[in-house]
Amino acid sequence: MSGNSAQTDPLRIGIVLFPGFEALDAFGPLNCINDLSWTENVSLALLSATLEPVTTRSPFCPGATGQSVVPTHTFTTPPPLDVLIVPGGQGTRVSSPLIEGTIAFIRDVYPQLKYLITVCNGSGLVARTGLLDGRRATTNKKAWEETTALGPKVYWVPRARWVTDGNIWSSSGVSAGIDVTLAWIEHLYGEGTAQGIADGLEHTRHKDSAVDPFADLYGL
Repeated sequence: MSGNSAQTDPLRIGIVLFPGFEALDAFGPLNCINDLSWTENVSLALLSATLEPVTTRSPFCPGATGQSVVPTHTFTTPPPLDVLIVPGGQGTRVSSPLIEGTIAFIRDVYPQLKYLITVCNGSGLVARTGLLDGRRATTNKKAWEETTALGPKVYWVPRARWVTDGNIWSSSGVSAGIDVTLAWIEHLYGEGTAQGIADGLEHTRHKDSAVDPFADLYGL
């Protein structure tokens, strides 16, 4: 399927949202998907526990600013999906029915997916499903110890901008979500499409998944 731009059926993409998700974790990849939809046949669903607006505000800093996003579907009424994006954020650190519902949805929907993409400590949510057991994955380097402890059976890669293992693509912290999404777009639609989107964003891509200056910064 690599480099295939002749897809006739829409590639059905979803992203999970939960209170306290990191804005750029979600909107970096979503901006790439929006631009991809100008030339390719894709659909997009925003999924959460309810259809109520979901805030990016940190649960640990109530005075901080945040934005709210309105989901298109709930976890109980999802559309068919080919791809699921899992962002991270401060909200992953909260023990709540909403987070448990997010984890359960990821676990339940995975068998129908062609690809699962994680950003930042969103890989910690996926690790808690058991889907990463025995696989290679990476995560946010600043939150390395906390996140990797959630998946003791995962082969965590400390020096990686992103890691691909089978149909699961995991990325490092926050802005790395743009690079993993562009790499995934290149995998499906070719270098020209991915680079064209990056140029439109005026984003300088990390093309080598193993280059990770933040591993040095945080002593990994």
